[in-house]
Amino acid sequence: MTAPGACAAADGGAVRVGVLSDTHGWLDPRVAAALAGADCIVHAGDVLGEAVLAELGALAGTVVAVRGNNDRQGALGALRETERLPLPGGELVVTHGDRFGGRPDHAELRAAWPGARAVVYGHTHRLACDREALPWLLNPGAAGRERLEGGPSCLLLRAGASGWSVEARRFPPCGG
Repeated sequence: MTAPGACAAADGGAVRVGVLSDTHGWLDPRVAAALAGADCIVHAGDVLGEAVLAELGALAGTVVAVRGNNDRQGALGALRETERLPLPGGELVVTHGDRFGGRPDHAELRAAWPGARAVVYGHTHRLACDREALPWLLNPGAAGRERLEGGPSCLLLRAGASGWSVEARRFPPCGG
């Protein structure tokens, strides 16, 4: 895992950040393909497998992950609860969100990090892009096999000095 401050675009321009959460030990290959080519990848917890982080490391040179409520074993237990990433145009905060309850209240998340440009959280397994106010609140949903709300999903964030944009990617659930 690379230090959080190392998330930068190869060409010095806008940074492409792949965002995922709640893999629970398995990364959907369609999510992996969507994240390929990102300048960095952030995982918002409940990794449940160091192999998932290794797989993400093969997709992007920088991977930043936080500890989810189920990440207690081995090296995953040493992950921090929150990471802050300076990006062009603002700061990205990454947290699992479980300390805010089963369905984190967006007002509470915004109050916790008022200076951030965006807060990424997981835990709910529900894709959400709340850009009504700053900081944006981004939940990539679940990228594994468990509790998929409409299918595995992820987010692609583009952060530049002139502005940020986010694109949601959701894939149909696999049969079986």
